[in-house]
Amino acid sequence: MASTSSLSAVLLLCLAMTASAQLSPTFYQTTCPNALATIKAAVTAAVNKENRMGASLLRLHFHDCFVQGCDASVLLSGMEQNAIPNVMSLRGFEVIDSIKAQLETMCKQTVSCADILTVAARDSVVALGGPSWTVPLGRRDSTNANEAAANNELPPPFFDLVNLTQSFGAKGFTVTDMVALSGAHTIGQAQCQNFRDRLYNETNINSGFATSLKANCPQPTGSGDRNLANLDVSTPYSFDNAYYSNLKSQKGLLHSDQVLFTGTGGGTDNIVNNFASNPAAFSSAFASAMVKMGNLSPLTGSQGQVRLSCSKVN
Repeated sequence: MASTSSLSAVLLLCLAMTASAQLSPTFYQTTCPNALATIKAAVTAAVNKENRMGASLLRLHFHDCFVQGCDASVLLSGMEQNAIPNVMSLRGFEVIDSIKAQLETMCKQTVSCADILTVAARDSVVALGGPSWTVPLGRRDSTNANEAAANNELPPPFFDLVNLTQSFGAKGFTVTDMVALSGAHTIGQAQCQNFRDRLYNETNINSGFATSLKANCPQPTGSGDRNLANLDVSTPYSFDNAYYSNLKSQKGLLHSDQVLFTGTGGGTDNIVNNFASNPAAFSSAFASAMVKMGNLSPLTGSQGQVRLSCSKVN
């Protein structure tokens, strides 16, 4: 007989599948036909103005969906924004707010902040040369956020492979999904405090790579904590598969990056090798995993609300 916890897990999975089944790529076709074009134009302009913005918008989507589903809870002022993984590091709120303002003038209280964020993540990847995918739409916005869940459920940069597998697995992702989603680190930057220990204490790191970063990330702890380094040293502003080649050269910036490749043939080495040698395989796996990401526990139908302002409830 199944345990109560097992039954609860099955019930939650069924509810999530039911909700995601209500999403549709044509959700706004009649109610706000220019919504997708408006989001795409705004994201493209923002990324062209500052190429780092693409990574910031993609990260916002990830940090939203991993905490109580893709419900734009991360956009509510305070709360999740104050969680340790988010405070003083999440960016791009002004881009989402600007898009929301444009859409409100076109289609009053129609397009949710959760959908804007999901589409913006896709368009950010495309703007930096990455793959595209069809985004199911119809999410609604939460009326609450969860700082405790953000602290507990977002995988930190010091996680090992077992921890990462468990963290992503709890959200329904396969190991291949996890390695593909980690490839988002082919763009973006990380703060010194998140990779200092790797620079000075780990041995599975390219010595020249480590030396090049130490000047901007000195010891002791507290010195230059917020200084930034590119997650992908090869092509930091192009969405490509160079991230995986970097791992094979022991040039993963974060501990949680490099644990994906040991060079011994175990763990996820084969997946990294495949993505490093086959850009199309990576693009396909990443797009598929991003659709799964966008389907994490969406609010649909009469659940939640469509916020007038993404930073506060109606």
